Amino acid sequence: MSDRIIAATRKGLFRFARSGAGWQLEGTALLGSPMTYVFADRRDGALYAAANLGHFGPKLHRSDDGGAVWSEIAAPAFPPSGEADAPSVLQIWSMAKASGGAGDLWAGTIPGGLFRSRDGGASWALNEPLWQMPERSQWTGGGYDDAGIHSICVDPRDPRRLAVAVSTGGVWLSEDDGTSWRIAAKGLRAAYMPPELAYEEISQDPHLMVQCTGAPDHYWIQHHNGIFRSTDNIASWSEPVPETCSAFGFAVAVHPADPMTAWFVPAVKDEFRYPTDGKFIVSRTRDGGASFEVLDRGLPQEPSYDLVYRHALDVDASGQRLVMGSTTGGAWVSEDGGDSWKILPMRLPPINAVRFV
Repeated sequence: MSDRIIAATRKGLFRFARSGAGWQLEGTALLGSPMTYVFADRRDGALYAAANLGHFGPKLHRSDDGGAVWSEIAAPAFPPSGEADAPSVLQIWSMAKASGGAGDLWAGTIPGGLFRSRDGGASWALNEPLWQMPERSQWTGGGYDDAGIHSICVDPRDPRRLAVAVSTGGVWLSEDDGTSWRIAAKGLRAAYMPPELAYEEISQDPHLMVQCTGAPDHYWIQHHNGIFRSTDNIASWSEPVPETCSAFGFAVAVHPADPMTAWFVPAVKDEFRYPTDGKFIVSRTRDGGASFEVLDRGLPQEPSYDLVYRHALDVDASGQRLVMGSTTGGAWVSEDGGDSWKILPMRLPPINAVRFV
């Protein structure tokens, strides 16, 4: 099991280490900075943390010693065009390892650019095939004004095969290391569209997409209006139980070995965005979405208005230990697959992302 956690919050990074039967604060970094994302590259142990400084733009930091010391590195940026309406990166929203060795990375941004670094983040290049794709003009913003790439799934069997999920723009697949792309959102359903357009692939708003490491043909999506699953390497998607208790939410985690098991954090959708009936719960399926369990032992009881963002739920390689952080600064760990939860020993600033490292 993983014994260290890092949380990216509105006021910096917080590191926790397991001590005995509990967890203790190990250290802090970049205090005061609005940290939006954290990524652990297990090939070389490097950690990456992104910040959104608003007027000053996005920043990216790297640590090579487990998070004790951080150095600013280059942030993804669109190539200069000289045009008045040239895009600029507003936020680094996702990262993943690319097909090369350590230091070969993908990064997804708002607006919806996919960038690659082959030198551990010292420099970045825009993936032009995806950016220049004519269909990209149909992408629209979801919770942000611009569309963004928040999910990058790299196939563990063939790292040249990668899928990205876009809010709002569906799912896109490359099987040649980003040289060409095709849409892969067949079966996703957008309840916010007119009925005749509900299954239009490019109109879909996946909130997060994850792939099962041990059974890579299996993916899960927490969509704006439902939970979707693919069992055929994203040739198609199905909605196991329409309008379940987890119909809306942002986070999803899949068991690393058992593709039938996944966790979600439901909420009331659209402009509301708070737990249903003020009850903060996690839902879990262990049968591929045929049924869902409500998990709330150790979580705040009614009334509670914690919301969990896309990257604020994680499961470690054992599939038994989970960590979750909320917009109101609570962070909880489960040692038993979500059956029970214990709060980390301090109240944090609003949490954007958590990771086992």
